[in-house]
Amino acid sequence: MHPALGIDMGKARIGIAATDACGILAHPVESIHLAKTEPLGRIAQLVEKLGIRTLVMGLPIRMDGTEGSACEYVRAFGEKLRAKFPSLPLVYVDEYRTTVDAQAKLHAAGKKAKDFKPIIDQAAAVEILNLWLEQTAPPPDFMDAPPW
Repeated sequence: MHPALGIDMGKARIGIAATDACGILAHPVESIHLAKTEPLGRIAQLVEKLGIRTLVMGLPIRMDGTEGSACEYVRAFGEKLRAKFPSLPLVYVDEYRTTVDAQAKLHAAGKKAKDFKPIIDQAAAVEILNLWLEQTAPPPDFMDAPPW
């Protein structure tokens, strides 16, 4: 595995998460406020700083499995990422329930709902990366498992 950047695309903010250098664990990085920061430039800085080798974007697929205008918005930004980083793979992951799961985990960690806003996008990006990590993990090698 290798370092990956998770992206939770929103209309006001983009949540960013990254894996560790080995590509095993995901952690929050930051929220990019679109009104204050040019997102492609900031993502380029993070890609360089963190040695990113894969971009992973959440895709808001509807419950019936179809794509709507929110997916079009995400894919349009994805095309900008492809143009900016032609050598990096861009992977889409169905982000169904990532924000809900992130909120539940923040609540379980003792955070109040009013405290979610500054970090919820990052937490959702962590969930997106975790989904990707689960999907790309090699199957367990049962031959190496202890006999108990």
